[in-house]
Amino acid sequence: MVSEAIRVENLVKRFKDVTAVDGVSFTVREGEIYGLLGPNGAGKTTTIHILTTLLRPTSGRALVAGYDVVKQPSEVRKRIGIVFQDPSLDNQLTAWDNMYIHGMLYGLGGQELKRKINELLDFVELKNFANKQVKYFSGGMRRRLEIARALLHEPEILFLDEPTIGLDPQTRVKIWDYIMAIKKEKGMTIVLTTHYMDEAEQLCDRIAIMDRGKIIAEGTSDELKALVGNEVIYLKLDGSAPACLEADFISSCRIVSGGLVELSVKNASQAMPRVFELAEEKGLKIVEVTYRRPTLNEVFIHLTGRELRDSLEESPRPPHRRW
Repeated sequence: MVSEAIRVENLVKRFKDVTAVDGVSFTVREGEIYGLLGPNGAGKTTTIHILTTLLRPTSGRALVAGYDVVKQPSEVRKRIGIVFQDPSLDNQLTAWDNMYIHGMLYGLGGQELKRKINELLDFVELKNFANKQVKYFSGGMRRRLEIARALLHEPEILFLDEPTIGLDPQTRVKIWDYIMAIKKEKGMTIVLTTHYMDEAEQLCDRIAIMDRGKIIAEGTSDELKALVGNEVIYLKLDGSAPACLEADFISSCRIVSGGLVELSVKNASQAMPRVFELAEEKGLKIVEVTYRRPTLNEVFIHLTGRELRDSLEESPRPPHRRW
């Protein structure tokens, strides 16, 4: 039986009149990569800040590595590593010095600390830049250094808050490789937040989709896509108000953002001619049609009526603290 690395029960966090996290519950199994996927303002970062003891919840309970984040924060901190969404390195120091100071804060020292620094800088391919000031690093190099630093004290659980935000596609893929290697080589439990659908699908064993502070769906990528159906057809109608179509070959129909009509069908290529016939019978003129297999964006549209990339207002975030 797989043990639980994290258990969250009915977690709530309010900032004055804003509810950033609204009754969230989930568990993370040991050794898995668990993703919190959602748009800006969905409550992902606030949830991570609670789990890493940077914020106290308004109500609810969270256990990380078996310890209560409110009652036993120091025990939680000993067992976790975190890469923040915003940069947290000292730009005036070298890569080596950033690593060394972090290790000292965790009680490491001597030859053991030096060995770990060398190993981790080599792991993220920064060993040749060990004595270079971080202010000269690219965004990708800084992110790799932050990952190495978070691994220095060999945490049981690694938290990654939007680990590839702002990075170019090639660097993003490289960071993905490091994350997969951490899981494979160290068997580490990893929790990451992201608003990139491809990132969640590529990396995560299970995904929780968050929106407006709530988890609205959870499962593997395939399980989430099954909520929509096998394939999805989108229709844009000319002039008239969008209207749903009903037939035995249509699993579901709904109006989504932009006035598009979303149809869930088993086989889009076979259903397409019948869709045009049905629209004609209803006096509707189709001016544009697209279809594709379900993606996580389709799942989000199906659940909320909006696209995942639609930006929501950011919830208040606390300043980062260094431990």
